[in-house]
Amino acid sequence: MTAPQDGPWLDGAAGRLVRPYTVSDGRTRPTTSLDLLSQVMATGVTPLGYLGPEHGDALKLCAHPTSVAELAAHLELPAAVTKVLLSDLVDCGAITTKPPTFHDNPTDRSLLEAVLDGLRRQL
Repeated sequence: MTAPQDGPWLDGAAGRLVRPYTVSDGRTRPTTSLDLLSQVMATGVTPLGYLGPEHGDALKLCAHPTSVAELAAHLELPAAVTKVLLSDLVDCGAITTKPPTFHDNPTDRSLLEAVLDGLRRQL
């Protein structure tokens, strides 16, 4: 049984009725370089022309800076498909991207100790 807001896209017993690459028109390469850790955020610009429902869902999730990996998980789409959808939104000016930032020295002992302490507190 589908929820009313799911429309024809999902079926309770069968799952997703539309293949993931259908939502990107079969495209597998985004026009914008995106890393899984890239942050994306809505610009407030309304996209012109028709974009699919997944584009709208992705845009809603971009109200606050969100990583590509998080968006893929929320949209329940493969990362490659999510990157194509996001690049469509970048191309029309609806979202902006920021590449991931890394600590200057990823093997810095104090950084590793801070991560370890945080993990220990979670256990």
